[in-house]
Amino acid sequence: MASLKELKGRINSVKSTQKITKAKKMVAAAKLRKAQAAAEAARPYAERLEGVVASLASKVGAADSAPKLLSGTGKSDTHLLLVLNSDRGLAGAFNSNIVKAARDKAIELQAAGKKVIFFLVGRKGRPVIARLFPGQIVEHYETTGIRDIGFEQALEISEKVREMFDAGAFDVAHLFYSKFRSALVQEATGQQLIPVPAPEEAPVSSGAAVEYEPDEEAILADLLPRNVTIQVFKGLLENAASEQGASMTAMDNATRNAGDLINRLTIVYNRTRQAAITTELVEIIAGAEAL
Repeated sequence: MASLKELKGRINSVKSTQKITKAKKMVAAAKLRKAQAAAEAARPYAERLEGVVASLASKVGAADSAPKLLSGTGKSDTHLLLVLNSDRGLAGAFNSNIVKAARDKAIELQAAGKKVIFFLVGRKGRPVIARLFPGQIVEHYETTGIRDIGFEQALEISEKVREMFDAGAFDVAHLFYSKFRSALVQEATGQQLIPVPAPEEAPVSSGAAVEYEPDEEAILADLLPRNVTIQVFKGLLENAASEQGASMTAMDNATRNAGDLINRLTIVYNRTRQAAITTELVEIIAGAEAL
């Protein structure tokens, strides 16, 4: 049985940990408000841009003049998985859920005979993917030291992806991130990034005659690169909000668990202390009787 000194030290250690987790929960809660507002503000623009691109794409179709980001390379042999992670832990299953979604997609593609390569953003997903898919990580965007990842980083990432696509490094690109639902719920999400996927439903025609100036191909040539950047930006913002929500929940659970452990240790400490006092009294009584 642990001594009173060991139990007291253990209680103090858990109390110190509880103070840290409680402070981290408060910090995450403060950051969450800002991150959530940014993610929710970006959604309408990203969704509307997708709708505009889909509408134009439906008119252009697979014409020879269609931009490559829309028509693709004509094959789907090599797939790039762009996986957005964070650099920090203490956020529950936030990073592991994103990696799991990307892993499942990679396994599915490889089972179909496709080649899979990875473009990783952030440090947390790298060890797992490097172990499961050795030699398949072709790019890694370092985010260490970036306090608030934003549009500048999204632009750099998307430009690198487009450069790889133009160089023939892959045929299809998929984006993986965590969509923020609430502080308690974050949903690992994957979407096709390149080429632009065909809309599930044909756009509803208003019956009006529409003329584009310039033509649809010229508009798409400008909108398609922008759409890639915006979708990456949206993923980064969703990730930022999801990370803070997951961190706040994880730290809240850790604080509660620390409190439960302190209560149990305190009960054991009091019982051990009472037993020690009783033993000491018995020894004193026995010594007195011997006299």
